[in-house]
Amino acid sequence: MGFFTKDTSAPEPSVLEPLSRDRVAACLDARGLNYGVDDDGDIGGYWDGHVFYFLVLGQNGEYLQARGRWNRKVGSDQLDALNRLVNEWNATRLWPKGYVRDEDGEVGVYAEHTVDYEHGVTDQQIDLQLACSIATGLQLFEHLDEQYPEQAAAAKAEQEERD
Repeated sequence: MGFFTKDTSAPEPSVLEPLSRDRVAACLDARGLNYGVDDDGDIGGYWDGHVFYFLVLGQNGEYLQARGRWNRKVGSDQLDALNRLVNEWNATRLWPKGYVRDEDGEVGVYAEHTVDYEHGVTDQQIDLQLACSIATGLQLFEHLDEQYPEQAAAAKAEQEERD
């Protein structure tokens, strides 16, 4: 049989279910994780003080994007330094993609991972993407905390006051 010849003797693959917000929430529920749903129906929660959102995007809701934001207050004077750190991260790791934005005098740093599930997805794949996106996003944020220990300590002290 040629490489591009379809093997008709093989069984048909099972049908994958479409991606949905309900399925994302079910995966978080199965792990016993705390999360909320905003007014737009987006699912989000906090891990180690950093907010993560799990967005179902695309014309047909076929993309699952996990996006986390580094919860540190860093002035815009550090924009170039953070751009270099995040670009170095992106050059040496497959994911998550990191990016930096100037947000009204402060620098916002984001970790993002998007997968196209146009042909459907298993619950195990959703669970794996959520778990890996949170874990690797937190690795990026920990890397940045090592470079900005004062901001990390201030954010942790602020969190302890709230708790």
